[in-house]
Amino acid sequence: MSGIDVSSNRVSGEIPIELRNMSNIQALNLSHNHLIGRIPNTFSNLQKIESLDLSYNRLNGSIPVGLLELNSLTVFRNPFLCGYPLDNKCGMSPKLSNATKINGDEESTELEDIKCFYIGFVVSYGAILLGLAAALCFNRYWRKAWFRMIEALMFYCYYFMLDSIVTPVKSRWCRNVG
Repeated sequence: MSGIDVSSNRVSGEIPIELRNMSNIQALNLSHNHLIGRIPNTFSNLQKIESLDLSYNRLNGSIPVGLLELNSLTVFRNPFLCGYPLDNKCGMSPKLSNATKINGDEESTELEDIKCFYIGFVVSYGAILLGLAAALCFNRYWRKAWFRMIEALMFYCYYFMLDSIVTPVKSRWCRNVG
């Protein structure tokens, strides 16, 4: 077997230690999953591996020394990993650089996108309300039209409630009592 690609499959838990038995594998892609814990030291047994992608997971700890001796690897873009060849030093709090934010954890970018959406929504809604309030304050014709529309809506809502809720309930109650 030359490679295994299990990326984007919502795999969770720790990396299985049994993967050490695949000594002839050339590529292993476990990216975009929910893997946690440390990278097993037994990955250094994968002597023929050329590409190992563990990015976009929740791995932590230092990168095992045995992995550094392997041929070429996809570098782990994870703020919770530390040690050479990464910029993060072990024992220090992880720093999120701009490159990590752009290419790093998908969840943080999704949360940032959601926050930006909500902020934009609130600002837009507030601007519309302020514009409407300003128009009603300064334009007498629009103000009168606005209050006539509100009065008509209240009139229609009152009769809608009366016809669809009060009258049927009242007629059923009168039949049951009488």
